[in-house]
Amino acid sequence: MTKISNTITTGVLQFDVKTGDIDANLSSMINGIHRLGEKEAQIAVLPELCSAGFDSLSRVNEQAEQTPKIIDKLSDLAKKYRMVIAGSLPEKAEGHLFNTMMVIDSDGTVAGSYRKIHLFSLIGEDEVFSPGSKAIVCNTSCGPIGLMICYDLRFPELCRSLALTGARMVIVSAQWPASRIHHWNTLLQARAIENQLFIAAANRVGKDGDLSFNGHSQIISPDGNVLTKIIDQTDVAFAEINFNEIDIVRDRFNCLTQRQTSAYTYDIKL
Repeated sequence: MTKISNTITTGVLQFDVKTGDIDANLSSMINGIHRLGEKEAQIAVLPELCSAGFDSLSRVNEQAEQTPKIIDKLSDLAKKYRMVIAGSLPEKAEGHLFNTMMVIDSDGTVAGSYRKIHLFSLIGEDEVFSPGSKAIVCNTSCGPIGLMICYDLRFPELCRSLALTGARMVIVSAQWPASRIHHWNTLLQARAIENQLFIAAANRVGKDGDLSFNGHSQIISPDGNVLTKIIDQTDVAFAEINFNEIDIVRDRFNCLTQRQTSAYTYDIKL
């Protein structure tokens, strides 16, 4: 069995996801992964619905049929660079459409997938996709990785469950708008700090209708330090992380083991 290194070079890829344009988006993915591969990154995180963005129901149906071919291409790149690649894609399964994060391991195999649980009704996401029903920690050649997509970030219970299940890093794929980017920055740091783990988050840039996106893809340490960040341009960023930092932070005080669950009330009706 291959020993998992404590030191991992982690990368995030940020680009303008063109609605409905699979060829253009695939080209952006390939270019960014090549750039991260040249830096010997071992993890690459892509934005949400990175193949075609948010589109109409009929078009998403068609786009989901192309997802297996996109996964094949990403698998080839994962093998070439010995890199874990993760990003959300439209998935057609069990008679439903899902917004699904696919994780491809460094040997090119699909290590796991996560269907977005919290759908953003404000833009009608719940009218196109069905919600997932299970939190996922994916075992990869880089260790156990928890998976979240965009609006999931506003639900701390999900990230906490990933930490308790053993995630040492949580990756987030998103299309988070510029108008609420201060929420994005704050929530990413909060999830890292309260769970004492690494966060690697990829957002998009550009415009989709009336919505503007200004990126702020970033990697955050268990202490909440922003190790690298891209602001509002198409680019890649990477940081060398050491999982021993999690143990150092938790040895000071461990929020996960000091929870008092019997005192928490969850049956309040809002």
